Amino acid sequence: MMATFRKLVLLAALFPGAAMAAPAVPDDAAWEFIAGLTSEVGQRLAGSEAEARGRAWAADKLKAMGFRNVAIEPATTRAYVRGTDAARLTSPVPQKLAVTALGFSGTTPDAGIEADVVYFASLDALQAAPAGSLKGKIVFLDHAMKAAQDGSGYGPYGQARRAGPAVASTKGAAAIVIRSIGTDSHRNPHTGVTNFPAGVAPIPAAAMSNPDADMLVRLIGKGKALRMALTLTGRTAESLPTGNVIGDLPGRNPALPPILVGCHLDSWDLGTGALDDGAGCAIVAAAALKAQSAGPTLRTIRVLLAGAEEIGAAGGTAYAKAHPERHALAMESDSGADRIWRVEMKFAQSNAALADKVAAALAPLGIVRGKGEVEGGADVGPVIKAQKLAVIDLTQDMTHYFDIHHTPDDTLDKIDRAALAQNVDAWAAVLGVVANAAEEIAPAE
Repeated sequence: MMATFRKLVLLAALFPGAAMAAPAVPDDAAWEFIAGLTSEVGQRLAGSEAEARGRAWAADKLKAMGFRNVAIEPATTRAYVRGTDAARLTSPVPQKLAVTALGFSGTTPDAGIEADVVYFASLDALQAAPAGSLKGKIVFLDHAMKAAQDGSGYGPYGQARRAGPAVASTKGAAAIVIRSIGTDSHRNPHTGVTNFPAGVAPIPAAAMSNPDADMLVRLIGKGKALRMALTLTGRTAESLPTGNVIGDLPGRNPALPPILVGCHLDSWDLGTGALDDGAGCAIVAAAALKAQSAGPTLRTIRVLLAGAEEIGAAGGTAYAKAHPERHALAMESDSGADRIWRVEMKFAQSNAALADKVAAALAPLGIVRGKGEVEGGADVGPVIKAQKLAVIDLTQDMTHYFDIHHTPDDTLDKIDRAALAQNVDAWAAVLGVVANAAEEIAPAE
C-alpha cells in the first residue's frame, strides 16, 4: 500500500492536475529489459548476426511494452570481425598475457609475430619518438587513467587507444599493445575502437589487462629487455548490416515536435553489454512509459535504440539522415546504470523557466544542477547537430564504470537494481516536464 501511495505522489508531481491512474509500467520494467536482452540475445557486436537478433528482440520488446510505430530501420557500417587474440612474453620470462584486439586493428599472420618491445609511458612520449625509430618493434604504450565520478579521464587517456596505434604506425612499429583504458585491477583487457587515418597503414593493435601491464612495467623498471609474441587475426569489413530500432509513445498534440531519447543497442563482444549500453536502452524505454503512466504527455516521446555506436556511431548518423523532421530536444543514456547525481542543460534563454522546472523536478532525487558543457551523446549527436536541438545530460556516477567498460565483466550481475530504478525515476521526472511543455523548445545560441 505504501509503495502504491509513493507512486501516486510521484505522478502528482510529474503531472499536476492530471487524472490519477495506476502506472502502466511495472517497477521492474528496466531490469526485465536488460535481463532479457543480455540473456536472450547476449553480446551484440556491430555488423554481426547477433546485433541483428538484438534488433529483432528489441522491436518485439518495445511492441510488448506498448510503444507505437515500432520500426527497424536498416543501415550499413564499417565494422571489425574478431579473430584469435593472443599474446605472451617470450623474454625475459615466458608468460601468457591477457589481451584483446582493438576494433579496426591490423592483422597478424595466423602464426603471429614476435619482436622486441619498446616502452612509452604516455602518448606524448610516443609522439615524440623519431620517425622510423620503431621499425620492426612492438610498442607497449602506458598511461595513468584514474577513476573519477564524472568519468572525465576517459577523454584524455582514451587517446592512447584511439590515436596511439596510428602514431605507432607512422613511427614504423610492427604492432602496439596499450595498457587497457580502464580503472580496474582485474585481469580483464578492455577492448574498444581505434582509428587509422587515410594514408596510415593499420598495424596489429591490442589492449592488455592492467595487472599484466603492471607486471611489464616492473620488469622494465628492473632494466629487463622484453620480447613479445602477438597474434591478432581479426579483420575489418566494409558495408556490414546494422540498423536502428525506434518506437513512439504518441502525445496529445502530434503537431508539436517530439522529444527524442536515445541509447545504443550494439555492444562489444567480450561481455553481454549490460552496462554498455543495455542499461541505457532499458532506462529510456521504461522512463518514457513511466512519464506517460498518468496519460499521454503533450508531446510524443520517441525512443531511439541505435546500432553500431561502438564502432563509429553509424546508427546515429543514419537516424539523422532518415529523420529530417523537426525534433524538440534530445537526450541519451550511455554511461552505465549507477545513480544520476547531476543534470546539465542546453536551452535558449527563452526556456529558462523550463530549465528551472527540470531542475526542481530532479532536486527531490538528490540530483544537482551543473553548469558544464552539454554533450548529448554519440547516438543523438548527429540529429542534435543537424537540427541545433536543445539537450539535457543526466550524469551518472561513473566512479566504477571504467572498471567494467568494454570487458568480459560487462554482465547483468554488475547492475544495482536500486540505482537502476533511480535512473528511471530521474528520466521520467525530466520527461514529465519537457514532454508536457507547450512552448517552443530551443537550444542556447
